[in-house]
Amino acid sequence: MSEKKNLTGTLIKGVGGLYEIEVCDEGTYRLVHGRARGVLRHEKISPLPGDAVTVSFGEATETFLEGADADTAIDAILPRKNALVRPPLANLDYLFLVLPAANPTPMPEVADKLICLCETKGIEPVVVVTKEDLDGQTAEKLARLYRRAGFTAFTLSTVSGEGVEAFRTYLKELFHGDSARICAFSGASGAGKSSLMNILFPTLSLEAGELSRKIGRGKNTTRHTELYRISELFGAGYSGYLADTPGFSMLDFTHGFSFPLNELAHTFREFRPYIGGCRYTKCTHTKEEECAILEAVKEGIIPRSRHRSYVSMYGELKQIPEWKRMKMNENK
Repeated sequence: MSEKKNLTGTLIKGVGGLYEIEVCDEGTYRLVHGRARGVLRHEKISPLPGDAVTVSFGEATETFLEGADADTAIDAILPRKNALVRPPLANLDYLFLVLPAANPTPMPEVADKLICLCETKGIEPVVVVTKEDLDGQTAEKLARLYRRAGFTAFTLSTVSGEGVEAFRTYLKELFHGDSARICAFSGASGAGKSSLMNILFPTLSLEAGELSRKIGRGKNTTRHTELYRISELFGAGYSGYLADTPGFSMLDFTHGFSFPLNELAHTFREFRPYIGGCRYTKCTHTKEEECAILEAVKEGIIPRSRHRSYVSMYGELKQIPEWKRMKMNENK
C-alpha cells in the first residue's frame, strides 16, 4: 500500500465533480486531480475555485494528470473568507466588472448588482469599461459614473490598445510581492472579457466569442471558472491567482444574491454619507419626503441612474418573501 500524504492546496477548477487542486509539496507547486469526500457531499458543501482545501493522496503521481486517482480526495474545505454563487468563487479579494461601452448595449444595473454583492462580501469591485473604440463618449461617461460613486474605473479598447497598459500596470501593482490575492474577471456575455484577458496575458489563448446578431448578446465561450497562477502570467515577483469566469445574460436576487432590505442602501457607497439623515427612521429612500438620499439625487450629488438601479433592486428584493430572504442569508 502506498504511503499517504496530506497537503493543503488551492482549488483551481472543478468540472463534473472532478477537481483540480494546486498543492505545494516540499517547495514545489504541482497539480493534482481528485473528487470530494462523501462527507462533503453529505453535508451539501460544494468545493469552489479559490477554496483552500486539504487533500490526501498516495505517493504515485503519474496518474494525477490522467484523471482522479483512486487515493486522491478533498478531505476538507478550510474556512472561507467569502463565497459567490455567480460567478462561483471563494476567498475573492477583487472582482473586475467588465462592462462594454457598446455592442452589446451596456447594462449598468447588472454591474450595480455585482457591486452590491461585492460590498456585502468584503470584495473590492473595480469597473473596467471595454470597447472604448466603438463609443468613447459612453465609455468615459460610465467610468465617471463609477468614479463618482467611489470606485476605481478604467476605460480601454482591446482593438486599438488604448488604456490597456494603464490597466496592466494597475494589475501588476496589485499582485506585486507576496499578496497572494485572488482576483477575478466577470461580466455579461459579449462584454469582451476573454478578449481583454488575452491581450493582457497572451499565453492564456482564451476563446473569444462573437456577438449574436439575432439576440444582440454575446455567446458564452467560458464554461467554467478557472484560476491561473499570477507568477506564470507576470513572472517572478508576483503572487496570487486570477480567475476567468463564465459570462451571463442577466442576474437576479434569487440565486444567492439576497440580503436584508435595510442593507441595500449601505452597498451604494455614495449613499452612505446620507444614511441616517432622513426624516423617517425606516426610510426606504425610494419616494419618502425629506429623504436625505433623494435630496442628494435632486441636487445632482448622487447620479439619477445609480438611484434608479437602487429602486429597481429594492423592488426586486421586496418581492422575495421574508422567510426566503432569511434562509438565503443563513446560507450565504
